[in-house]
Amino acid sequence: MSSRELVVLGTSSAVPTRHRNHNGYLLRWDGQGYLFDPGEGTQRQMLHAGVSAHDIHWICLTHFHGDHCLGVPGVVQRIARDKVRHPVRALFPASGETYWRRLRHAAAFADTSVISEHPLSGDLASVGSLTARRLSHPVESYGYRVQEPHGRRMLPDRLAAHGIRGPEVGELQRTGSVRGITLDQCSEPRRGQSVAFVMDTRLCDTVFELASGVDLLVIECTFLSSESALAKEYGHLTAFEAGLVAADAGARRLVLTHFSERYGFADEPAFVAEVRRHYDGEVVLARDLMKIPVPRRQ
Repeated sequence: MSSRELVVLGTSSAVPTRHRNHNGYLLRWDGQGYLFDPGEGTQRQMLHAGVSAHDIHWICLTHFHGDHCLGVPGVVQRIARDKVRHPVRALFPASGETYWRRLRHAAAFADTSVISEHPLSGDLASVGSLTARRLSHPVESYGYRVQEPHGRRMLPDRLAAHGIRGPEVGELQRTGSVRGITLDQCSEPRRGQSVAFVMDTRLCDTVFELASGVDLLVIECTFLSSESALAKEYGHLTAFEAGLVAADAGARRLVLTHFSERYGFADEPAFVAEVRRHYDGEVVLARDLMKIPVPRRQ
């Protein structure tokens, strides 16, 4: 199993269907689990996907519409019931803190102390490896980006040319030079891997900023462009716009999700066709319980 993969728990928008649960996405990232937007039914979807409460280290809410947060009570109570011991960070828009309190303590249960709260405010916020940026939606909403730090790739031919081997390679990486030979002479820049998670929003500059250069772009495409007026009114993206973002950002793999209940699996080719008007990279139309790896480093 990849140590960096997206587990899709739900792919519908406001109304679940027979084939699509409300939202829910777990990003596995080097032993950390980022649970984005757990909608109603997430706890049961976790069972189907083989996801445990112990796999969750972060709960990240983009906003407080029900299809993005009504699964919080079940997830929290499962964390408590299964006696998760590690810290779990909860991120959410500060303007919706009242809703968070209601969800966090929605019923009587033996509570847990492992969950710490990190309300988000302003246009840009960072918590650990996560960056959050404000989007354009009728209620305050944030998109997220997980970014690995940039590093350097060692070049064996250059190391050999300079006679650097064994313990000296580690010394060069730690200190930046060995016997007058610098790290720049024996390596090249390596971009850190990145994932962007963009849910309910109109097209805005922030969407492009979150998506810029990512390896995996998970983005809503609630409507086809025939409903573009409705999308704009309710603060959503069309498949056409999702393709525009992916192309402009240079995303390596595009994952489309958050489909209106008006569309079925038979409509998927229409979504791909709209995306292809701009984007010629890899496209995945998310379905519940899919596991989608983050593309390997280039």
